[in-house]
Amino acid sequence: MSTERERDLVELVSPTGEAVGSATVAQAHTVPGSLHRAFSVLLFDAAGRTLLQRRAATKTRFPLRWANACCGHPAPGEAVVAAATRRLGDELGVLPVALAHAGVHTYEAVDPTSGRIEREFDHVLVGRVSADVTLSADPAEVAETRWVTGTTLQRDVTGTAAAEYAPWLRGVLCIALDSALLRDLPQT
Repeated sequence: MSTERERDLVELVSPTGEAVGSATVAQAHTVPGSLHRAFSVLLFDAAGRTLLQRRAATKTRFPLRWANACCGHPAPGEAVVAAATRRLGDELGVLPVALAHAGVHTYEAVDPTSGRIEREFDHVLVGRVSADVTLSADPAEVAETRWVTGTTLQRDVTGTAAAEYAPWLRGVLCIALDSALLRDLPQT
């Protein structure tokens, strides 16, 4: 499967996150893959529940898996928070959200269906929104959304249901839940 975004450029990085070049999304995700900058946004409501999206069936990597609210890649030189804010608007119709950087999750995972690889230096961003926020999910990006408690999600991503979730979700969730930033975020 191919999408228009497969031709977008991503920023290649060293293991410490220093920019070392660029490649298209398709090139960076073709085995053996190239380590590149990415972001994962986790949105929480006042009760501490996490907004999940089920990735659209047309996604080139890990389609129909449950993932955090939004993922993506900043363009080379683009600020991570600016790119994440843009993608939240594109994918879920959610703007604006105050996002805070909670940490970095570096991981590698091969999609068993497409054979594409994720090798990402993933900036974990957290934000708080009202549980009744109006979502306008783009069906080309998002199949469905749901709110889930942290306890349920932690159990599911490590248990027998783990294959239903994107492989990065466990790592980014741990970083987000461990972040002291979470309790200080304003609700948008």
